[in-house]
Amino acid sequence: MSFDSFRPETSALHTDLYQLTMLQAYWREDMKAPAVFDLFVRRLKDRNYLLACGLEQALEFLETLSFSEKALDYLATHDAFDPAFLDWLATVEFTGDVYAVPEGTPVFPNEPLLEVVAPIGEAQLVETFLLNQLTFQTTIASKASRIVAAARADGTDRLVADFGMRRTHGTDAAMKAARAGYIAGVDATSNVAAGQAYDLPITGTMAHSYIEAHDSEKEAFRAFSDLYPETIVLVDTYDTLDGVRKVIDLMDETDDDVRVRGIRLDSGDLGALAEASRSLLDEAGLTDVLIFVSGGLNEHKIADLLDRGAPIDGFGVGTKMGTSADQPALDTAYKLSGYAGTPRMKLATDKSNLPGRKQVFRQYEEGTAVRDVIATEDGQASGAPLLERVMADGTRTEAGAPRPLGAVREHASVRRGELPPRLHSPTASARDYDVVLSDALKTRLDDTRETLTEAMAGEAT
Repeated sequence: MSFDSFRPETSALHTDLYQLTMLQAYWREDMKAPAVFDLFVRRLKDRNYLLACGLEQALEFLETLSFSEKALDYLATHDAFDPAFLDWLATVEFTGDVYAVPEGTPVFPNEPLLEVVAPIGEAQLVETFLLNQLTFQTTIASKASRIVAAARADGTDRLVADFGMRRTHGTDAAMKAARAGYIAGVDATSNVAAGQAYDLPITGTMAHSYIEAHDSEKEAFRAFSDLYPETIVLVDTYDTLDGVRKVIDLMDETDDDVRVRGIRLDSGDLGALAEASRSLLDEAGLTDVLIFVSGGLNEHKIADLLDRGAPIDGFGVGTKMGTSADQPALDTAYKLSGYAGTPRMKLATDKSNLPGRKQVFRQYEEGTAVRDVIATEDGQASGAPLLERVMADGTRTEAGAPRPLGAVREHASVRRGELPPRLHSPTASARDYDVVLSDALKTRLDDTRETLTEAMAGEAT
């Protein structure tokens, strides 16, 4: 099912004002030569790699870009815009090319997630929306990937569920977070709308309020498991281990048609409580009753629980994943790297960029990725090229066609599996992986910097 009915209108007004004022300036100066813009992440903080995500929404926006009559009427109320410009704006659509890494591909600093090659006004206009979509979804997919890796570090296929909707920053963020998490390996979401929109598995147990609303905890367990056989029961409303004992009693009293699939622990020392709960369940012969935990989890807490040997079968992760709480944004940039056939770049300290169009080659040794080479677009470095042409003349190519989310998830799993094992640790750093420039790109960088420096010096005199 399309996500269209679950989101605000994908309007060309999803942009910053200065994109429109610059667009009018380009129009007035008749500047319409092809430009190259790169969308990339400058540097990572507390991340070993990023998982590219959000391309589908970006391409849909570009393919349908137009200014509605309602949008133009709104802009006409602002004195900044010439009526003749607004008449021209009514004809604007995206006619350029886009090169991108497929969703679910691990990427590293300064590597283009996406390159736009289009008349400069068009390429400028779409900056804000592209940054919005790719930054957020890549942020969440990267966080979710770390959580999934921690939960399965020993090779056990433990369930990871997304419980984050209530804490994400709005319903659109909740939808995109569920999508990004699934691509990264999360198994299911509590977000029912996301389940419908993206055909994701949905999951959920019960809240403490359901238990509290009943006169007794055991009565609540009995009523819920009678309605939902194979349910997961929340046992920590009052006394956790007493709650586990009540589940055991309930299982003794009921017939084989009513089963409790598992228990959920949501507070306290989750490791110690899981250990004690497992012992009680096993002693009662309930070795197939699973133990799920939730409550303030992130990749570090999950890794610590499993390092302690806690017998946990699954994790429900909410706030820390849905908001990427430790790093809620990435240092993304969308920078001009070429105009009218000439390489361009920014010289500002700590905010420069690589000039010209580029390709990224991933090099392997015995099936494991060992380094990435950022090269010129026509570079002949060894390795597998990551950037694909996903739009040509404003139309999606075969590489840019919508893909089933399951296929994107599988691509992410395969590509993450190619990374060195050390990068899957929550304590790993992007510095543990080599990203280098090709000789040709180094030369272009030096030449462009020198040309710009000389030009600036000439203006100063």
